[in-house]
Amino acid sequence: MPQSEEAPTVGRGDGRSGTSCLMEEVVRRDNLKAALRRVRQNKGSPGTDGMTTEELLPYLRGHWVRIREQLLAGTYRPQPVRRQEIRKKGGGVRQLGIPTVLDRFIQQAMLQVLQPRFDPTFSEHSYGFRPGRSAQQAIAKAQRYVEEGRRYVVDVDLEKFFDRVNHDVLMGRLAKRIADKRMLRLIRRYLEAGVMAYGVVIERHDGTPQGGLLSPVLANVLLDEVDRELEKRGHAFVRFADDCNVYVRSRRAGERVMVFLRKQYGRLRLRVNEEKSAVARVITRQFLGIAFWRGPGGKLRRRVADRALEAMKDRVREITGRSRGRSVRQVVEELRRYLTGWKAYFRMAETPRVFRSLDEWIRHRLRQIYLKQWKTAAAAYRELRSRGASEALAKRVGVRCQRWWYHSTHTVHVVLTNRHFDELGVPRIAS
Repeated sequence: MPQSEEAPTVGRGDGRSGTSCLMEEVVRRDNLKAALRRVRQNKGSPGTDGMTTEELLPYLRGHWVRIREQLLAGTYRPQPVRRQEIRKKGGGVRQLGIPTVLDRFIQQAMLQVLQPRFDPTFSEHSYGFRPGRSAQQAIAKAQRYVEEGRRYVVDVDLEKFFDRVNHDVLMGRLAKRIADKRMLRLIRRYLEAGVMAYGVVIERHDGTPQGGLLSPVLANVLLDEVDRELEKRGHAFVRFADDCNVYVRSRRAGERVMVFLRKQYGRLRLRVNEEKSAVARVITRQFLGIAFWRGPGGKLRRRVADRALEAMKDRVREITGRSRGRSVRQVVEELRRYLTGWKAYFRMAETPRVFRSLDEWIRHRLRQIYLKQWKTAAAAYRELRSRGASEALAKRVGVRCQRWWYHSTHTVHVVLTNRHFDELGVPRIAS
């Protein structure tokens, strides 16, 4: 990649100060190298042009001078995003927009310039998609509010938030923070980039595509306005992206807050999902996959919410499906990657008994795979004997070798032990 000219030094004050030369910062060599490294690390699927992350650097070597000139002149135009549909557990689909690798690279370079300026200006009550902040911190803050006596929550769900963001409203908020017209123009072009579906480009007039690297920080810019209004009124609240929970001491106070929030979101052209939003007792709701419960002595504790627990079990069932035709080690490797991430996220749940039960259930699922793959009575007998099983046990399993769940629970555990799965690399959730 040809070396770019260094941008002039700019300030980092409040509002629009130091934001008139942002595009020069975007195309600085050190910023571009960091963006390229991040995009290649994240990998991801190709966009509408089919280019992979491995092909990006050779492409940039041949075309970067032209692309850089377009960025600095404010004439660069993004390519349409590729539509990808993800099925949601409760029915329906989530629409993702996959940008091309080149546009992911440019968005990453933009994000690295914008986020350090925007983030210090956001509310302390906002935790989503911010450096050094996490969902676990948001949950811990919510718990402190409840422990202070706020037993009711105003749980607000925004209807199809990323699909409903009004471009004009968002750009108006960005114009208060950014003076570089080229940056504003490029952001709008990313918002309005069409969606490629079934070979046809569909224009987009609302929404910020899920899958775009800029979407999270743009969402925080838009919703920060509501955060500030809640702060002015002294409310105890936590927001993670478009999930906002306000904690109050009575249902009547909660109803007043709900009316206020409907008006605030309405000003942003956003709509509250009335079916999923509610004013309710805290212990009846979940936040970011965690629910609260009262332990011994009335102490407030955390558990994995029912919906999150069922989603996890559905994913494990999918990975360990008996008819997938893969070796146990292949299944375990995919399972290890999933469980490691799941365990890291839900480590703050205070339910060791539930976690031990999950560990047992997962091992039963894996034992079934062995039994299924052995298929015949002779194969089951031979495999069990080679693993140290008694002749009586091997015969008993072999005679009824297709009773997979029964044997995975009552017999072969003496051979396919917990230690065996530890040695294979299956994480224990309860440890």
